[in-house]
Amino acid sequence: MDAVNLTAASRTSTGKGTARSLRRDGKVPAVIYGHGRDPQALSVEQIAVNKLLDVIGGETVLIDVAIDGAAPVKAIVREVQRNPVRRVDVIHLDLYAVVANEPITVDVAVHIVGVPDGVRNHGGILEHTLHRLSVRVLPADIPEHIDVDVTELGIGDSIHVSALKLDKGEILNDGELSVVSVVQPRVEVAPAAPAEGTSAEPEVIKKGKGEEAETAGE
Repeated sequence: MDAVNLTAASRTSTGKGTARSLRRDGKVPAVIYGHGRDPQALSVEQIAVNKLLDVIGGETVLIDVAIDGAAPVKAIVREVQRNPVRRVDVIHLDLYAVVANEPITVDVAVHIVGVPDGVRNHGGILEHTLHRLSVRVLPADIPEHIDVDVTELGIGDSIHVSALKLDKGEILNDGELSVVSVVQPRVEVAPAAPAEGTSAEPEVIKKGKGEEAETAGE
């Protein structure tokens, strides 16, 4: 995916009061930092933020951030904070500035490709364990996602991190970690039926006369 654009304005006032005021005016408080630059407080139109997030989805994508009309700064979205009650409302945006010749570490989504043989023909269940992988890569080479072809997996088979390769960049996760696996279908065990001639009702133990007397005296 090519870089997308975002227009932002710098701001000097910060704090909770300023953030609430910006949100009332249809803006999202934001900050840009990284590449040795001091954090810079920004404000971005809420409509522009929603459009940006719709375009990039959950992917790590280069963004051209134009601040106060200056030449765009290359950045990625590092964190999106949302209203805990209304998840559609973005309450803060963190942007991380990057440069072309310096590798960065980003999380990249794992996309499953195909239907495993063990699921298709033997009723197995696909377990997707790692949904994102940590990758060190140059900004221009950030993959939109990492495809994992599971078509040939039978029941009991797995694909580990060590089996995945990138054309550019390096996967940082432990190579022994399982990304996907196919397991046996879960079988629910029905309660055992009572043996013939026996009752399913709980056994009632009758007290002897001595015990009844002791109980009566308590």
